[in-house]
Amino acid sequence: MQPFTLNYARPAAELEYSTPYAYDPGMQLNVTLDGRIAARDHALLRELGTTTSTAGSKTHFDD
Repeated sequence: MQPFTLNYARPAAELEYSTPYAYDPGMQLNVTLDGRIAARDHALLRELGTTTSTAGSKTHFDD
């Protein structure tokens, strides 16, 4: 017998997106493509709500 939800469940769609910032390991901050600190870009923060990085979880075991 197959569970009811398996008849209707679908895998989440993969969304293609690119972040307008990247993590700079030297500065340990997210920076925009032109080198500015992403957290100081108010327009970027209004659009995205936050800038996130996975660096903390890779370098700190208590995250």
